[in-house]
Amino acid sequence: MNLLFSERPGRHERHLLRKYDNPLFPEASRRLTQEQLTEAQRLDHEELVAYIGDLRSLVGEAVALGPHEQSDVILGLKERLDKAYETASRLADDQTPNKEAIKKLLGVIMQSVWRGAGNDTLAHQELHQEELARQAHFELLDYPLVADLLDPESAIAKDELLPSLLSADADEFEAAVTLFDPAQLAALLAQAETLSELNGKGEFFEQGSARLEQLKALLKSLQVD
Repeated sequence: MNLLFSERPGRHERHLLRKYDNPLFPEASRRLTQEQLTEAQRLDHEELVAYIGDLRSLVGEAVALGPHEQSDVILGLKERLDKAYETASRLADDQTPNKEAIKKLLGVIMQSVWRGAGNDTLAHQELHQEELARQAHFELLDYPLVADLLDPESAIAKDELLPSLLSADADEFEAAVTLFDPAQLAALLAQAETLSELNGKGEFFEQGSARLEQLKALLKSLQVD
């Protein structure tokens, strides 16, 4: 039976695809029916519809900000826009226009925050660091696996973390492992080295073995540092 996949899946369908026919995952989770796929697509669509409504409301609040708005209101709105960008990164369909709109609104709000800092050099340094951190964070969110791992309601179960990482391509893997500290990476490596599923042959096994070598090299570099 030919399964009907979405062109741009959301987080529920994306994780089903991550597991589908992937021997790095337990056998039971590799199976996929059209009913399961349809349900995941329904959940993704519901999340998308709810998000669009929330984003419109958020944009309305940002546009309505007065020139002398209280700082706590501005900072609260900035935090909500940051979270809205994260949410957009794991939704179905092309969210580029929404993400660009959020970036523009954040730029306007940050201008107001900078003005509020006056001539405070320390405040300027902190704001500069914040903007660099936001830019780096948003770049990481371009990787679907990163967005899915950062999801407060992630579809990736604890026992699916390792095979999800090992199934990623090289660039996405490098981005995703930055979310873990050295102790967590060491635990993942120990788990990976005992993973019997890596002993097979084929594309999934070769890719998993390549990610394992990347993980070893990363830990080695961290230990040297």
